[in-house]
Amino acid sequence: MQNLDPNQARISKFSTPLIATVVVLALTSVAGSLYFLSSDNPPKKAMLAADNRPIIKAITALGRIEPQGEVIQLSVSQMAGSNRVAQLFVKEGDRIQQGQMIAILDSSDRRLAALNQAKQQVKVAESRLAQVKAGAKQGEIAAQKATITELEALLRQESAARVATVKRLEAEVKNAELEYQRYQSLQSEGAVSTSIRDTKKLTLETAQASLREAIANQYQTSETLREKLKQATATLNRIAEIRPTDLQAAIAEIESAEASVKEAEADLNLTYVRSPKDGQILKIHSWTGEVVTDKGIVEIGETNQMYVVAEVYENDINKVKLGQEATINQLNLPGELKGKVDYIGLLIAKKDVLNTDPAADIDARVVEVKIRLNPESSKRVTGLTNSKVKVAINLQPANFR
Repeated sequence: MQNLDPNQARISKFSTPLIATVVVLALTSVAGSLYFLSSDNPPKKAMLAADNRPIIKAITALGRIEPQGEVIQLSVSQMAGSNRVAQLFVKEGDRIQQGQMIAILDSSDRRLAALNQAKQQVKVAESRLAQVKAGAKQGEIAAQKATITELEALLRQESAARVATVKRLEAEVKNAELEYQRYQSLQSEGAVSTSIRDTKKLTLETAQASLREAIANQYQTSETLREKLKQATATLNRIAEIRPTDLQAAIAEIESAEASVKEAEADLNLTYVRSPKDGQILKIHSWTGEVVTDKGIVEIGETNQMYVVAEVYENDINKVKLGQEATINQLNLPGELKGKVDYIGLLIAKKDVLNTDPAADIDARVVEVKIRLNPESSKRVTGLTNSKVKVAINLQPANFR
């Protein structure tokens, strides 16, 4: 066993607590430094993390290719009658102009016949109006005038004859009165018998009765002839006069006939199927001899300028602005298509273009955004209407036209 020096034992006694104290102070200093360092690092790390977050430069969406103004399904009116195609004047791929005849329905012949009949009714009504304006036939007027002339002559003749008869009878009455007065005087003187006087009296009375009858006949005959003459004159005035009511009725007949012509023309036009715009025949659904179905006769699109309709999620729509550039990819088309946002829809709806990804949300709500393709890209897709595409809309301002 080794013996220790007393001085060494004293130093050892005092050095052990001192060393422990120094160690504790050192550890405390290190812990404090670590604490302060750790309390300063989180904001710096957060700022660094924020600076390292990816910046969204574009939003993506599915879409479809379509012509300017969308695809039009050209059909027929239900009022056209038969909806069977009689003649078809176009084929798929044809360029057409607004108003160009596309097809004629088989009801056109019947409608054309109705139009011709309506036009004929107009001619009949016009003839009726001309007849009313001209009045009665000249032969009828001349005959009526002759009747009036004849009645006037007869009235004059009858009047003259009756006047002569009355005058003769008046003379006879006057002579009979004188004869009666003379025989009355002779009878009172006894020169003649009473019977002779009575005979003269009877002769006077007979003459007076004949005069009264002649005067009555003269008045009656004159009145009868005057009434006939009045009626004949009224008839002449009626057939020669153009009455306003007759004129109005004839004009109304013309207006009614002309209205029928317009209606027949409208019905006929319903059987003529014309293009409502310039464009191209994309698809024929109803051929000659076929009944027009709910798909219509043809599909028309303005393929000189093609568009892409992108279905942008409603959460992203506020980032889309007019004029933003867009890049489009089509599965079977090499390279990219270029365009810019031309229209932002106002309606939120469900997706039309479905994603093949089974995990995709098929009930997602989207807004249609129309992208006008540049001339080069537009030419490349003129034959790809309704083709599905992938769209990336650059959120930076557009630099191309």
